[in-house]
Amino acid sequence: MDLQSAGSVVLQALTQATSQNTAELKPAEEQLRQWETQPGFYSVLLSIFNNHLLDVNVRWLAVLYFKNGIDRYWRRVAPHALSEEEKSSLRSGLITNFNEPVNQIATQIAVLIAKVARLDCPRQWPELIPVLLEKVKVQDVLQQHRALLTFYHVTKTLASKRLAADRRLFQDLASSIYSFACSLWTHHTDTFLLQIHCGDQQEALSSLERTLLSLKVLRKLTVHGFVEPQENMEVMVSESHLLCREKLEKTIILFTKVLLDFLEYHPFPFIPLIQRCLEFSVSFVFTAAGDGLLFERFIVQCMNLIKSIVKNEAYRPDKNIEDSKPEVLEAHKIKTAFFTHPTLTEIAKRLVSKYFLLTEEELVMWEEDPEGFAVEETGGDSWKYSLRPCTEVLFLDIFHSYSQTLTPVLLEMMQNLQGEIFCFSVLFLFVVYNAVGLAAYELFDSVDFDQWFNNQLLGELQVTHNRYKLIRRRVIWLIGQWIAVKFKPELRPLLYEVILTLLQDPDLVVSKSHNTFRTEQFLPYLECIFGLLFQLLQQVNECDSKMQVLHVISCVIERVSIQIRPYVGCLVQYLPLLWKQSEDHNMLRCAILTTLIHLVQGLGAESRNLYPFLLPVIQLSTDVSQPPHVYLLEDGLELWLVTLENSPALTPELLRIFQNMSALFELSSENVRTCFQIVNAYTYLSATEFLQNYGEGLCRSFCELLKDITNEGQVQVLKVVEIALKVRPLLAPHLFQPILPSVFRGIIDGERYPVVMSVYLGVIGRVLLQNSSFFTALLSQMALEFNQEMDQLLGNMIEMWVDRMDNITQPERRKLSSLALLSLLPSDNSVIQDKFCGIINICVEALHDVMTEDPDTGTFKDCMLMNGLEEPKLSDDEEPPTEQDKRRKLLALEDPVHTVSLQQCVYEKLKAQQLLMGESGFQALMETVDTEIVRQLQEFLHGF
Repeated sequence: MDLQSAGSVVLQALTQATSQNTAELKPAEEQLRQWETQPGFYSVLLSIFNNHLLDVNVRWLAVLYFKNGIDRYWRRVAPHALSEEEKSSLRSGLITNFNEPVNQIATQIAVLIAKVARLDCPRQWPELIPVLLEKVKVQDVLQQHRALLTFYHVTKTLASKRLAADRRLFQDLASSIYSFACSLWTHHTDTFLLQIHCGDQQEALSSLERTLLSLKVLRKLTVHGFVEPQENMEVMVSESHLLCREKLEKTIILFTKVLLDFLEYHPFPFIPLIQRCLEFSVSFVFTAAGDGLLFERFIVQCMNLIKSIVKNEAYRPDKNIEDSKPEVLEAHKIKTAFFTHPTLTEIAKRLVSKYFLLTEEELVMWEEDPEGFAVEETGGDSWKYSLRPCTEVLFLDIFHSYSQTLTPVLLEMMQNLQGEIFCFSVLFLFVVYNAVGLAAYELFDSVDFDQWFNNQLLGELQVTHNRYKLIRRRVIWLIGQWIAVKFKPELRPLLYEVILTLLQDPDLVVSKSHNTFRTEQFLPYLECIFGLLFQLLQQVNECDSKMQVLHVISCVIERVSIQIRPYVGCLVQYLPLLWKQSEDHNMLRCAILTTLIHLVQGLGAESRNLYPFLLPVIQLSTDVSQPPHVYLLEDGLELWLVTLENSPALTPELLRIFQNMSALFELSSENVRTCFQIVNAYTYLSATEFLQNYGEGLCRSFCELLKDITNEGQVQVLKVVEIALKVRPLLAPHLFQPILPSVFRGIIDGERYPVVMSVYLGVIGRVLLQNSSFFTALLSQMALEFNQEMDQLLGNMIEMWVDRMDNITQPERRKLSSLALLSLLPSDNSVIQDKFCGIINICVEALHDVMTEDPDTGTFKDCMLMNGLEEPKLSDDEEPPTEQDKRRKLLALEDPVHTVSLQQCVYEKLKAQQLLMGESGFQALMETVDTEIVRQLQEFLHGF
């Protein structure tokens, strides 16, 4: 692409691509997509986003296309990779412009420079770091900031590389520039403090930005740039002085982040800082020293620091103290000396009485929007950044680590609650109940919860006063915490009665516990509770609330199984509407998918009535070309699987969804195991129709997978092939023919991995036993490949089979091997007769595996034989069989492993061989077998 002629054309396409007019937008996007692989395109983009006179939106889009191009085409091995000449020109161009006026574009340019640095620095781009170090020294404020911003993103990216060679390169870089980074941070900090002192707020703000950027660089260098930071005095000095800087919010938060990172990555060099960090954090957060100085993020960081020191596994001595490292004992000694009884007591009391208290703002929110309050309170993984969850986690960790000291403290608080319930402050009750709920597992031996439930908690749940609803909610949460720890089964019906009442209270949304199940006790309340849960699902507005209610509904369906069927009609009608409303809420859709999984399992074959809604949901969730698949794929695959397992018959729509599978195999993600299970489910459901439609494509996908896969992955692929061979022995070998030579080759070569060898023998055993003509064709093909006679190759295969029989551990597969090798008899082939001893050895081993002796008659019976008339009785704890379970049983009734008596087969084959060879010839053949094996064989064949 010529820069002179192409610049205006690309500029016009970018301009149209920023248009709101779809007629202009779509063609422009398509044109830009076609140009992505054209030489010179990225040089044109560079010239466009470096031209500050052009429209900001156009320049922004040019940067994004450039950044995406780095991901796709910068690597040498990428399809349509950029030439080395163009990459060299682009690298030079990227570090000539540090005066970008637009902050957002400047950040994107810094990010894309860091992306290139990740791939090329320092080998192909040695000048990058020296240029950045020079540019951060210039007097121009804008250039200095942009260079520093780029320096930070480059450092952050290089620090994230995890290969040993890359880490060594980063450590070399850190050693060479650490002094400069320290001086840079000190300079900007001093400048900032001076400007604050002089009252120059505008300049101070600019300096503070540069202070934070330089400290971010220093953080990455400190944490990731040194293997033994304690050996670098400059690193340790900078750490020791962090606590002495001015306590300005952004700066102090970043200081604490450095400490937390340093503790995480270098716990032993951190030991000299433990005492000071604990003194600093505890004095500010849990004594009067912090009054008037604290802000929420700072409290959170201090609590995280205390928690990380308390919980750090590196500081935990071995059970045998003498085996502990000296530095571990030193850290443990410091912690033990600091956390005295008075200190721990004060921390616990302050956590409960101060930090557990609801604020005025939270109380107002509770009154005005109880649902919003509940969602806010259960905010998921936000404990690192939100005060209340962080407080609770710190309480739990300290209580767990020092339970002997703190249990009496909490019991005393509980003791103070005995008496008339209105005698206490509602907020005091709230915080104590919160603490007792959190510490449930630690208080197991110290609290008679059943008595407390009867004597106090039950009464509080029945108090209807308006100001007491906060306590009712906390009490039901408290019971939920304890019910899995200590709660008599006979009290559960009483609790269900209470829950029925509470479910009708709009202020108690998402307060229910799903841990209260004993199915037989719950069934009398199922219709009422399920109906109220459904009403609640319709009433709540918050996405998180709907997710939590769906979670409880899913748990109910899962526990009661098929007994849910009479009550799900309304839910089935409502879920399509909820799915449509949740188009922009993927996490809610995940919850709907989970509910559908349990619903399909509960409905069994009746789930086919859901197909008009269910199948499009599966289609969308598992289509990797659709953006929502990022969130929905795992649950979507699980729903697909259970739908197949419970389907009474294959429908055209259900078959059509399998079109999604080839792209899923290309992902090779952690979900590939579920994909294999889905293939098996289709095979069991309608093998002929499924394999005729998708067998060839499936084989191509498997061949691609087998090119680069672990041994475990190879086993999973071949198990799918093995099931197909078992279900359709005449069709499947032809469809999977491209895979079978490598399996045969693996047997002949003596595959070393036992589990893989076991599956190899299972696959070839199926072909040999159930499709002998195809086996003969395969043997002929392999004989040409090995340049051997067919008989010679067959003998080698049998010899390896006999030698590696111990690799097969499953009795079914061991019996299969015996039947497969017996199928070669009777034979006058000298090679087979030469291997006769080995075949008999395998058969006797398998007979030991599958034969059971009747103690009354002394006769043997093949325990793998199945009777189609037998219907196993289910225990109360067992789930009823799925449709797939029924199909597998029917297929087993056609499988030689379950229909042919090994004992009888051995007898008949030996008899046939005897007739073929004559008595003397057969006797000579039997003499090749070990006498002990012959004796055992005769015992098994006694009575024939």
